[in-house]
Amino acid sequence: MPVIIINMLEGRSAEKKRKLLRKVTDAVVEALEVEPESVRIIINEIPKENFAVAGLPIEEFRELKRGNSVKVK
Repeated sequence: MPVIIINMLEGRSAEKKRKLLRKVTDAVVEALEVEPESVRIIINEIPKENFAVAGLPIEEFRELKRGNSVKVK
C-alpha cells in the first residue's frame, strides 16, 4: 500500500486539493501498477507563518521577489 505525504502551504481550495489527489493517485497507479484503492495520500497544510525561505517568512520573501520592500518584524 503506497502512502504519499504532501506538505504544502495552506490556502488552496478543496477543489484544487481534490484535483491534486486524483492526479497523484493516477501517477502512483501507473508507475507502481497498483489499484487506486491501495493508494493513500496525506496532505499536511502548513500555516504560512510557519514556513520560511532564505530566513524570511514566505510572505516577506515573496514580496522581496516582487521587488517590494518589506518591514522585518
